[in-house]
Amino acid sequence: MSVLRFEQISLEIHDRQILRDISFSVNQGESITIIGPSGSGKSTILKLASSLLSPTGGTIYFHDRPIESYAPTEYRQRVAYCFQQPYLFGQTVRGNLAFPFTMRGRSVDEARIKELFDLFHMDLQLLEKSNTELSGGEMQRICLIRSVLFAPEVLLLDEVTSALDTENTEWVEQGLMQLHKEGLTLLQVTHNLDQSLRMGQRRITVKEGRIADCEVLHGEL
Repeated sequence: MSVLRFEQISLEIHDRQILRDISFSVNQGESITIIGPSGSGKSTILKLASSLLSPTGGTIYFHDRPIESYAPTEYRQRVAYCFQQPYLFGQTVRGNLAFPFTMRGRSVDEARIKELFDLFHMDLQLLEKSNTELSGGEMQRICLIRSVLFAPEVLLLDEVTSALDTENTEWVEQGLMQLHKEGLTLLQVTHNLDQSLRMGQRRITVKEGRIADCEVLHGEL
């Protein structure tokens, strides 16, 4: 069943055509990777999928409803977006992870936080640290944990391991693949061809704002 669908999406900004006639669907529980040259429109596709940008042509559907028909808060709780550069709120790690609970009027679930810290190979003592004390790999994993504390239906990932070393990349990939096995739908932009093969059941290639290829890679991951 399709959870997210692009139908003939185009985007033009200041008389410049960024995307042209982009059509594809993401099935529930699927993991899709997107590759292509720099400037080809990969990250723009994620910004459209997250409703940070609106297309100038075509329609994006979430569960067969145009995404603009959803309240923005509801949609972004169901379709979460992790940027290439990790961004932490406020001053502390604990404050970042309390934020999703506060937004929902819920008490902080310490057991859920521990479960995700274990999954992403994080030390719970980091909860007491300030944001500025974290390494790049730690910041990226905190952002991922914050995004999945309340499991979204779709997680959009924009080159989230591009600045990480091999060990941190492995931990992030392993954690994401475990969440995928538990039912999380992934749509991921990556410049790493090996990663696109490891993490994608299908792989979309974007060139000059168009879909140049769509390959089936794995039935299961």
